[in-house]
Amino acid sequence: MAAPSLSDVQARVSQLQSQAANAAEGAQAAKVQLASLTRTLSGIKQAAAAQGQTVAQLRKSLGAIAVEQYRSGGLSQSLELLFSSDPTLYLSSAGSLDALTRRKSVQLRKYAVAQQRLNATTYTVNDKMTLVKAAQARLVAQTAQAQAKLKEAEKLLAALKKSDRERLAKLALLQENADQASSLALAKQANGISGRAGIALKFALKQIGDRYVFGAAGMIYWDCSGLTMRAYQAAGVSLPHSAAAQANYGKRVALNALKPGDLVFFGSPIGHVGIYFGGGKMVDAPHTGARVKVESFGSSFGWERFVAARRF
Repeated sequence: MAAPSLSDVQARVSQLQSQAANAAEGAQAAKVQLASLTRTLSGIKQAAAAQGQTVAQLRKSLGAIAVEQYRSGGLSQSLELLFSSDPTLYLSSAGSLDALTRRKSVQLRKYAVAQQRLNATTYTVNDKMTLVKAAQARLVAQTAQAQAKLKEAEKLLAALKKSDRERLAKLALLQENADQASSLALAKQANGISGRAGIALKFALKQIGDRYVFGAAGMIYWDCSGLTMRAYQAAGVSLPHSAAAQANYGKRVALNALKPGDLVFFGSPIGHVGIYFGGGKMVDAPHTGARVKVESFGSSFGWERFVAARRF
């Protein structure tokens, strides 16, 4: 079998770098979900603790009723039912019970309701803990996948002769320099855009030439969602650091109705986001080895299909 050509290796390395960036975005999505689930779980645990205290207080109050009845002549039929394993048996029989216990029936009902709420909250805690563990596992898996893709690209390059590696590195540098020059020239055309969209777009354009790094959100290094998050933060819009999560914010926009400043999303699951510049171009932080730039897209971007756009 013939050895792959330099152009084949170059194309494969570029593909692996893009796949690594997409996997890294998957890790960011898992990280955002994990943080949200952890906050929710903490709140539910606090509610469970408060409900547990309520149940304990009501149980203590009911115990006092039992002591009072015992001291006045032993446990009545009503109190025997009250402290049985089935509170509903007491409640259904309350009409025929003695006056003392009937007066306390409201207390028992409160106890039964509080216990049911505590049980439901406990189940919710267990469910959320399961989701937290799943998000943690996705975070680890997606991070490992991103690193594996980069290692595969490094292995391909390491198999080349030194002169060929140097040639590819030089070609890549020349391409990045050319992209940066053309991006800076295009950036001068964005002066007429106003509002939140204009602020976000101009922020992103100021980062042209900065390098891509997994999980980075400025001010020197960026990943795709880190760039869009900070850009819209400058415009007063709070977004999570995840392309997939950002796609749930704002107003949905069709591909043929895009305006400068809209966020454009690619991949299924979503693995890349950029800020629409106009004329079928976007500002984005592409992948390892690349810089923030203005580049073209259409119904797809590289190997990823256009899936959504959002306006803020």
